[in-house]
Amino acid sequence: MPITPTGTTRQLRADDETLTWEGAVEVEHTPDWSRGWRLQHSRRDLFSEQLRLRALMQAGVRVVFGTDATSVRGRAVVSDLDGMAPVQDLPPVDLVVDGRDVDSSPVRPDGTFGFEVPAGEKTVELWLPQFGDFRLAALEIDDDARTWRAPRPERPKLITYGSSITQCRAAASPTRTWPALVARELGMDLTCLGYGGQCHLDPMVGRMIRDMPADVIVACLGINVHNQGTFNERSFLPAVLGMLSTIRDGHPGVPILVISPIVSPSRENEPSAAGMTLTQIRGNVEEGVRRLREHGDDNLHLMHGLDVLGPDHADLLFDGLHPDTTGYAHMAAAIAPAVRKLVG
Repeated sequence: MPITPTGTTRQLRADDETLTWEGAVEVEHTPDWSRGWRLQHSRRDLFSEQLRLRALMQAGVRVVFGTDATSVRGRAVVSDLDGMAPVQDLPPVDLVVDGRDVDSSPVRPDGTFGFEVPAGEKTVELWLPQFGDFRLAALEIDDDARTWRAPRPERPKLITYGSSITQCRAAASPTRTWPALVARELGMDLTCLGYGGQCHLDPMVGRMIRDMPADVIVACLGINVHNQGTFNERSFLPAVLGMLSTIRDGHPGVPILVISPIVSPSRENEPSAAGMTLTQIRGNVEEGVRRLREHGDDNLHLMHGLDVLGPDHADLLFDGLHPDTTGYAHMAAAIAPAVRKLVG
């Protein structure tokens, strides 16, 4: 539970050598704070500004360390991101100790959060808020406590790529997003590339995934293409084929699971600005997988979005598009068995 400081404490800067940033593509360190980036921060000018605004959010990013502390507090720099993500709407920070959920702490308007933790030596994971601007300035632990770089077992690496439905803003906390639920159930090392409103099959994102280490890749394609009219009937299928082929170039033996859009009742037969209904977009995603398999990609797999969350569970969409916390758990329950089969 959140705590009020007592006794003497000492601070760890966010760039302390005992802290490992997991789930980030790159980490930006400044004299005042650090934050994970879910794209290549060193090459950020090669990505659109709208995508960068989502990629600086900490979905799936964990700060990991070993300690014998009995309390852990933190201080972050938070901002409104030009009103897009008000500070008061930040999801909490989740505390995981030795792989087990322990607590969630709200991030206060001044950027502070805190936990009591079990006594003894342990590995602490702080799962950072999956939405909003959160830059970690420092952690604070008991003055007499030790910290060390936690040894981590080799785990299969899972990359998930998609839209806000993969970033999971509406999940109650960062460990309750579907990518986190799947990764933790299967003992995998997650990198979440869910970008709210920005899953447009960007060639530079495809190249980035191509060059990242991965043991399984899950790509959820199509919903932003409908919402923003990114592609039409002429251009969408080639974009799907190109994105998946680019990723495959860097991962010749890696299973890739493609998930077509989950249900969105009002969009199923409603043309996008480019003239494609969600039903057509779903069909194009599935056709892209079929064609690549016909051309020899036997490790490319399809999961129909309506089998992940279909019309019978549309009540789990709080706005007709985005799942709520229960909806994300429902998605995870459908996706985890498919990923387990691919891991072997």
